[in-house]
Amino acid sequence: MNPILDVVVRSLCVYLFMVIAIRLFGKNQLSQLNAGDVVLLLLISNAVQNAMVGQDTSLQGGLIAALVLFVANFIVKRLMFSSQKFESFLEDDPVILVKDGIADQHALNKVKISMGELEEAVREHGVDGIEHVKLSILEVDGNISVISQDEKSKQTHYSRIKRKNKKKYR
Repeated sequence: MNPILDVVVRSLCVYLFMVIAIRLFGKNQLSQLNAGDVVLLLLISNAVQNAMVGQDTSLQGGLIAALVLFVANFIVKRLMFSSQKFESFLEDDPVILVKDGIADQHALNKVKISMGELEEAVREHGVDGIEHVKLSILEVDGNISVISQDEKSKQTHYSRIKRKNKKKYR
């Protein structure tokens, strides 16, 4: 096989594997990485490096692998933007964690967020307790949005990307 084509195919395989692995193993807290998560990401990147470039450790091989990853990511983002089904396949829907001051324990268990982590997120939004939360949502990007019941000190999380088709909350 052509060495360049070999790097392209290997890089695409690793990219697809990582997308599927993140989807299967959860990404609920990717925006809130702890030390263990950072170490895991570093080890994974080191582990898959050779799988992408194989025996080609040249500058050209590394640049081709990086280019393939950028292009693959660009295509995946475009597919997610244009296809609601594809987006739903890759990303979970937002999940309501607290409504009118009451935490949904079933939802917390489903997304594997402890009550302590939820309380921390609520405090980070300037709300002094779950009982003062009107609505708290685990967003698709892993952030937790919190809206307080007190309209004067209402805390919100605005998405960086405006979507033309908004998903309904569960």
